[in-house]
Amino acid sequence: MTRRTVRIAMNGVTGRMGYRQHLVRSILAIREQGGLDLGNGEVLWPEPVLVGRRAHALAELAERHGLTEWSTDLDAVLADDTVEIYFDAQVTSARVEAIKKAIAAGKHVYTEKPTATDVEGALDLARLARDAGIKHGVVQDKIFLPGLRKLKRLIDGGFFGEILSVRGEFGYWVFEGDWQEAQRPSWNYRAEDGGGIVVDMFPHWEYVLHELFGQVTSVTAHVRTHVPRRWDEQGKPYEATADDAAYGIFELAGGAVAQINSSWTVRVNRDELVEFQVDGTHGSAVAGLRNCRVQHRSSTPKPVWNPDLPVTESFRDQWQEIPDNQEFDNGFKAQWELFLRHVVQDAPYAWDLLAGARGVQLAELGLKSSAEGRRLAIPELTL
Repeated sequence: MTRRTVRIAMNGVTGRMGYRQHLVRSILAIREQGGLDLGNGEVLWPEPVLVGRRAHALAELAERHGLTEWSTDLDAVLADDTVEIYFDAQVTSARVEAIKKAIAAGKHVYTEKPTATDVEGALDLARLARDAGIKHGVVQDKIFLPGLRKLKRLIDGGFFGEILSVRGEFGYWVFEGDWQEAQRPSWNYRAEDGGGIVVDMFPHWEYVLHELFGQVTSVTAHVRTHVPRRWDEQGKPYEATADDAAYGIFELAGGAVAQINSSWTVRVNRDELVEFQVDGTHGSAVAGLRNCRVQHRSSTPKPVWNPDLPVTESFRDQWQEIPDNQEFDNGFKAQWELFLRHVVQDAPYAWDLLAGARGVQLAELGLKSSAEGRRLAIPELTL
């Protein structure tokens, strides 16, 4: 085996997501397994160059993981011809300018979402990348989760018959920050800093629905800020200007309807932090992050509504667990490996900056739908 090194500028890895999922559980995990086997006698070895604003944090990360390269000078890193890929996990408000610089420098781009703060900005990035002839991808991690991969297996196998509806529940209680520390950074609750659950989660729902069930053709949303006052990382109170809950109805190409509730102000009474129930003419399924349970029409019970008598059976026990049938790797790592193959072997890759723009579009129209109190059609995006 020969080793081929690919140097990756990783911007924003001092943040929670950039560090845990992208650096540790993806790039460093690929290194720990000996690199990425390209299948042609060659192994790809990712070499991260850590980029950020806080020198002390970057130096500490590098020392912790035995890495040697870090910089607070993004321009200098992008000017290095040996760096082939730029990855962005910064806050959304800083993302567009950095990606534009990377495209201008001829780097392939892989980025977290949302890719921009508005759909025109997201489309602009997609056009710039197309015109520059670089390869580009957007993190769409949830379709690589074990539960949703099992769900995709059911869809591909025709289990559901005609899919009628999808119901999703996502969220958990994020503490206000006064008497217990909040689990999410305070900027998530300030609209002026790019916060809000719609801009965070609707891009996820766009690609999950699009990939599994069909393109989203319309949105009706109701958005709320249920907790108007929170406390930041320094213990100071601030007014929450961004939405912390969104209730959406999405019509899909082919006729199915999806309803998804997204909330940071809900206490969890379900098996996983996100669950999707899919109902079809031949069967139903409930999928979470890891697990998936089904009920075929041949084993569907016949409940009868009678509020005068107690329920004598457990409805949950009437569902069957779908086996793994394979080993599922970390979803972020799995997509990283696909993108790296795309860069070095020109392997097919569908989750590009135009796909990212569709997620930004759904969030933008979701907020507009809530503000105007009406259903909005979603036009197809083209470059």
